[in-house]
Amino acid sequence: MKILIASDHAGVELKSKVIEALRFQNTVEVVDYGPNSTESVDYPDFANLICQQLKTDEDTPALKEFGILICGSGQGMAIRANRYKNIRAALVYNNEIAALSREHNNANIICIGARSASADEAIQWINTFKETAFAQGRHQTRVAKLGNPTA
Repeated sequence: MKILIASDHAGVELKSKVIEALRFQNTVEVVDYGPNSTESVDYPDFANLICQQLKTDEDTPALKEFGILICGSGQGMAIRANRYKNIRAALVYNNEIAALSREHNNANIICIGARSASADEAIQWINTFKETAFAQGRHQTRVAKLGNPTA
């Protein structure tokens, strides 16, 4: 499995801890898209990097690769990422939401707020996200409607 990760300046410290933990698990390839300092940057630029590189596949319940986006609240990254076709970015703030975002929404990017999550919490949510399969069934029809705008 491949994980693409990026943050803004507010998420650099948490991103570093997450990368270290994921690499220690030695079960995934982690690709860091930056930034590497706390100098102010614009979060949409880093969300764009992940969304443009992420390979998406709506038909399989298991993730082959996914993205992690971290900013101060997680919300800005989620808003930007969800403007891309076939991206389903979920703002995650507890373990249940991490599981449900995969199981019911087939999310392929997890967004985390660095100002509201500890490294231990973020790693737990990411592992839950990574290990939870999309339930398909009745959820498949609903997820398909996410890509069909009516306006």
